[in-house]
Amino acid sequence: MADQTRATISAASAPSCAAPLIPNLPDDISLQILARVPRFRHPFLSLVSKSWRSTVNSPELFRTRSLLRISHFSLYLNLRHDSSFYWYAEQNPQNSKSTVVSLPSIPHHHPVGSSILTLGPKIYVIGGSINDIPSSNVWIYDCRFQKWGIGPKMKVAREFPAAAEWNGKIYVLGGCNVDNWTRSINWAEVFDPKTGVWAPIPSADSIELRHKWMHASAIIKGRFYAMADRGGVVYNLDSGEWGNVPKRLDMGWRGRAAVVEDVLYCYDYLGKIRGYDVEEDKWRDLRGVEKGLPKFLCSSTMVNLSGRLCVVWEGKGNGNRKEVDVMCAEIEVKKDSDGGLSGSILRVGVILVVPKGVSISQCLAVEF
Repeated sequence: MADQTRATISAASAPSCAAPLIPNLPDDISLQILARVPRFRHPFLSLVSKSWRSTVNSPELFRTRSLLRISHFSLYLNLRHDSSFYWYAEQNPQNSKSTVVSLPSIPHHHPVGSSILTLGPKIYVIGGSINDIPSSNVWIYDCRFQKWGIGPKMKVAREFPAAAEWNGKIYVLGGCNVDNWTRSINWAEVFDPKTGVWAPIPSADSIELRHKWMHASAIIKGRFYAMADRGGVVYNLDSGEWGNVPKRLDMGWRGRAAVVEDVLYCYDYLGKIRGYDVEEDKWRDLRGVEKGLPKFLCSSTMVNLSGRLCVVWEGKGNGNRKEVDVMCAEIEVKKDSDGGLSGSILRVGVILVVPKGVSISQCLAVEF
């Protein structure tokens, strides 16, 4: 078992230094030792020496952590105030008080109506509009090094597209007019980060490509569900077949949603969390969280955080009229023997205090 999980990183691939990282040990062994140190301790490792600081910030360390399967998920927040966007990350080590740190923003104007998702340690900001002009740009934030970069452009400019990650690739559809052949043939695209190439996805003749803005999307059991203002489409990622979103799902899906163990969770018009089972085509209330959580009516978002349902919303600001609290709850959800859904609140509290007028755009789970 040890031989299977042990990373095979050679000493030559480790950052070069005049002296060994750890005296009397080969650098490849030292690299594996440092990789096992929890990530929130890395700033302390950087203080030991220049060679340790170089190693902590090297791609080899993160590659080793991935091979050893000791990476974990962190909560990232995208907040909006007027036309400006702000990024934050929660530092939440085990047995330690959580803190939220500010992150750099996109170097230029942050697009409005972009689709944001994560793939490994990177955040992708796809499309959106700047000064009401749709963009084909893709901004990429590497959470390991806290740096923004521009990625390969899409074939079509988009605003409010639907996007999701599946098996290491990014699928994007909608968010564009189909008033010419180029936009029509590229209404759906797929991006392979390994090759850096966008490719069109053939769409069935039975699917009407009239939807411009997509307001929500998710992948459930290998199917990409994309919701428009009315109706939506389903794309089977394995077979390439297209279909229409079930009417019951369309009528009940509201706001940001998260998929945990093949159940899609969101909140209804009464502010209660519900889960949708795609196989049964049925919504069920999430039981057991009513007393510990408020009603989620607006500016709330959800994400799957290490297999748990994480909900982020605006609080009351502790009586300060100029500030609002950003609240977070982490819920362990499960299917009951009677077919219902129940949840157990693991933590709930304030994670950030922001000026009034700031809204929660999205929360993300980043693995590294």
